[in-house]
Amino acid sequence: MDVLGGGPGGLYAARLLKLRHPECRVRVFEQSEPAATFGFGVGLATRTQRNLDAADPETFAAIVAGSWPHELSMSVGGRQVILAVDNLFAIGRSTLLDILRRHAAAAGVEFRYGVRVGADDLDADLVIAADGVSSGTREARAEVFGARVDVHRGLYLWAGTDVALPRAVFTPVRTEYGSFVAHAYPYASDRSTFLIETDEETWRRAGFDVSTERLPFDADDEHSLAYLSDAFSEHLQGHRLIGNRTRWLRFRTVSCDRWHDGNLVLLGDAAHTAHYSIGSGTKLAMEGGIALDAAIAAAGDLEEALVRYEQGRRPAVEHLQETATRSMNWWDSFPTRLDLPVEQLLVSYMTRAGKVSVDRFASSAPDVVRTALARYAGCGESQVDVSALTDWALRQPLTRAGHRFGSRRVQAADIPGLRPVEVRLTDPWGSDADALVKGVADAVGNDQAWSGVLLSAAPESGSVLTMFDVAERIRREVGALVVAQLDAGDTELAVAALVSERVDLVELTERAA
Repeated sequence: MDVLGGGPGGLYAARLLKLRHPECRVRVFEQSEPAATFGFGVGLATRTQRNLDAADPETFAAIVAGSWPHELSMSVGGRQVILAVDNLFAIGRSTLLDILRRHAAAAGVEFRYGVRVGADDLDADLVIAADGVSSGTREARAEVFGARVDVHRGLYLWAGTDVALPRAVFTPVRTEYGSFVAHAYPYASDRSTFLIETDEETWRRAGFDVSTERLPFDADDEHSLAYLSDAFSEHLQGHRLIGNRTRWLRFRTVSCDRWHDGNLVLLGDAAHTAHYSIGSGTKLAMEGGIALDAAIAAAGDLEEALVRYEQGRRPAVEHLQETATRSMNWWDSFPTRLDLPVEQLLVSYMTRAGKVSVDRFASSAPDVVRTALARYAGCGESQVDVSALTDWALRQPLTRAGHRFGSRRVQAADIPGLRPVEVRLTDPWGSDADALVKGVADAVGNDQAWSGVLLSAAPESGSVLTMFDVAERIRREVGALVVAQLDAGDTELAVAALVSERVDLVELTERAA
């Protein structure tokens, strides 16, 4: 068995396979030397921790020992809210790779560093291509794999700093050019990752398009790092941003119709990527290694194993990719929400992909949710009934554009001038969505009888979440009253949309038997 790529996924898969098949030769080929590793820290979420512990407790224990635990926070407008969590940790990428190399070698894995080989150059029963997002292996057989690479609009820059922040923080800064948003977290006693995002217009106004164009491929964008060090000086505590081949990038979502061809199988970023805001490539690659090892152990031959691996792993990967795309869109549009109190922003963040309800968030952060609900309802915190949160949120009155509604749950037929709009989109920020929002704006401007819009969508959660994204755009870009019509079974999604101010009102209908 040969592995192309010495990243986390390739190293971890090599160890698992060697442990299960000690009689087999397992080799890892990596074109760069170990000392050439670049990057800062990577985070490992709770579920990933459990999966790694179950698959290989010895390696997981070493990873934990080399990691740095942290809390989570959001800081907006001088106000910071902290979420006390005890299950988040991050680890330096180089530290993680050292651990994985050491444990792979202890299992008997062989290494070939500083050599560039292709899948066709290897004589092995199984070749695992774990050669990253720019996988040459995938591109050489792009038609066979049905490979697609979607390049997204927003720009991001990976940097670091030589101080351990007190906790992870999401925070924006407004500059003369526009807004920049940081995702920062500590991963060692003297190091933190500092990832910064912005939109293309801000990036160009700041002149970063010019600095990027002039930058050698292996150099740091010192111009951007200096500017952003000043912009985020409050959070850097007097330290500066440091780079490691740091430059502005656009996120690439990789997807493939097939993950294997003969004895060749794609692993990790070579096969699929998901936006870093909800799941890292490290997580996907290492969990993919677990799934591949298990499939080989359970199958009678290699083809059956690779089919089993893909069929078993693909649904989870595609589900995560869909969720990650929603999260990416939320972060891309984050600066449009900076008028919200930070507690409501946190509710919006936690519920952005439909995986966490307001009720569930309240179970772990009751004070944050209580304050968010008070801001949402315009009442005192003592008046919030967290014990019956869903009903309480729906019962709150609303005054909007001179009209008063007795609760947030309404009958659309009772609101005169409400015009129906069916949302049949997959991308709430694409050109079709732009045209829909513009059409609503033109109609509102030309017809004084319009009181607002009644949005509807197909009755599945993905379509409902897309409808809410479009609703939020209409509220913010047009200023029209927005009522969302959905099934009563989606009440939790409706409450999250209301509290996050994606919609004004909801009509909940019982689905016919």
